[in-house]
Amino acid sequence: MGFINQTIPSDFLLLGLSRDPELQPVMFGLFLFIYLVTVIGNMFIILAINLDSHLHTPMYFFISNLSLTDICTSTTTIPKMLVNMQEQNLSITFAGCLTQACFAMLFVSLECCLLAAMAYDRYVAICYPLRYTVIMNWYLCRLVILVSLLSSTANSLLLSLMMLWLSFCKNLEIPHFFCEITQVVKLACSDTSINIILIYIASFTFGGITFSGIIFSYIEIVSSVLKIPSVKGRYKAFSTCGSHLSVITLFYGTGLSVCISSSVTDSPRMTAMASVMYTVVTQMLNPFIYSLRNKDMKEALTKVIGRMISLS
Repeated sequence: MGFINQTIPSDFLLLGLSRDPELQPVMFGLFLFIYLVTVIGNMFIILAINLDSHLHTPMYFFISNLSLTDICTSTTTIPKMLVNMQEQNLSITFAGCLTQACFAMLFVSLECCLLAAMAYDRYVAICYPLRYTVIMNWYLCRLVILVSLLSSTANSLLLSLMMLWLSFCKNLEIPHFFCEITQVVKLACSDTSINIILIYIASFTFGGITFSGIIFSYIEIVSSVLKIPSVKGRYKAFSTCGSHLSVITLFYGTGLSVCISSSVTDSPRMTAMASVMYTVVTQMLNPFIYSLRNKDMKEALTKVIGRMISLS
């Protein structure tokens, strides 16, 4: 491959999930539906929590922030893909690709932090119920959100800006539906060892450490719950963790599938399909998980929908 005589390349090409022209209208309709459901569903969750005073607790505070993060994650990836399908144009500028990669990393990292914070919240609620309001005070909750946002932003900016030092080859085709940073780095013709090391560090920090914190929290939760003498008490304690466990399984399970698929197969298209799960499908399903498995959330959503119907 030849080199471009500049660090900043021309437009990249997002190859998407399929080049079959007959599938394009179907995929456009499918991803438009997914995006609308994601945005509307998560907006309902945010509205229900903000309008119902009974839900003004740390747990629901983190859920509303998770819903906002899910909206932002989907907005970072899906609209550009829909525009490219509609215009039958695969290109994305280098600046646009860099921006998309930066925001995608930011919101995925933030989601990892929020899921870990929610696990800690459940750990305190079940293991130290009498001290819950003292430990999980609003100052700590807001501090956790601020630190998570700042660390995620710093990480995504560092990894994105490091790509400015790379020289790219003439082949600028990204076999993905968005500018995923590892796929962009693979297109570079210059030394990418520092970039790869930083990506591994970021993955370990925001994926490995947060997941380890979640595992530790739930080991302690299970240990405490098993000490509860009544079956009804154990069920009630576990039920408060049901929705969170479902979201964790979905998010980290699909994220792990991406790692496995990229290591066992040479097909970038298969890796892209796996990435759809943790960057698109998970964000769409989260509102349903929290609304269907949570009685308080059901009641709050019913009130919001009732108000909207009465106003219309």
